[in-house]
Amino acid sequence: MEAPAMDRTSTLKVGDMAPDFTLKDQNGAPVALSSFRGKKNVVLVFHPLAFTSVCAVQMPGYSKERQSFDGLSAQVLGLSVDSVPALKSWAEQLDGIDYPMLADFWPHGEVAQRYGVFRSEGFSERATCVIHKAGTIRSIEIHEVGKVPDRTKIIKLLGTLQ
Repeated sequence: MEAPAMDRTSTLKVGDMAPDFTLKDQNGAPVALSSFRGKKNVVLVFHPLAFTSVCAVQMPGYSKERQSFDGLSAQVLGLSVDSVPALKSWAEQLDGIDYPMLADFWPHGEVAQRYGVFRSEGFSERATCVIHKAGTIRSIEIHEVGKVPDRTKIIKLLGTLQ
């Protein structure tokens, strides 16, 4: 699942309005990005696929940093092309995911496509998008598929949004 040679940048840029969406979380509840507008900054974490080794290390790390995110008025949202039942099973297996894991399942990868992080293989890049509570993108970064992104960088950025 290593990235092919390609331009590894999103079509969205810092300062753009984040495209709104409503997706179901691992429990089947709808979550709208716009519901956080004016209330919380959002850390939108695109990950390739549930039940994969790097994702299984990456995603629980955001729960471990919950106090930091809460203290910075930030909501983490995980997002992959997996189905709701797959995400529910995976979240239970990971034991301790305390944030919504969103299913960009159908239309397949539509949100990842709108954010410019959908790969030709049919899943998203490993990418992180920090969205200010006003709805603007403050950071969008595509990471190496085989490496866990640095959460401290996200936390530092969120600190500047206060």
